[in-house]
Amino acid sequence: NEVKFLRLDKYLKVSRLIKRRTVAKEVSDAGRITLKEGLQGTDIKVGDILSLSFGGRQLELEVLEVCETKRAEEACNMYKIIKEVNLRQEREDW
Repeated sequence: NEVKFLRLDKYLKVSRLIKRRTVAKEVSDAGRITLKEGLQGTDIKVGDILSLSFGGRQLELEVLEVCETKRAEEACNMYKIIKEVNLRQEREDW
């Protein structure tokens, strides 16, 4: 079930970072997801560092596993959150 590469929108859906693949594609197409190197990629592989900005949060995470399907309770094992910022909370603190 594990693969070498996976399209970004599919990875976001399988990992449950974003519930629907269409929303994941929209977020990706809007440029709110980038690879650490600053390039916007379409294929994700193990070891990639992603920066996501959506839903009032900004996440930086490392891809630990890439696979076509994953059980909901195991999906969080596909990545490790490096940094998380609640953008709404930061605005309220100003």
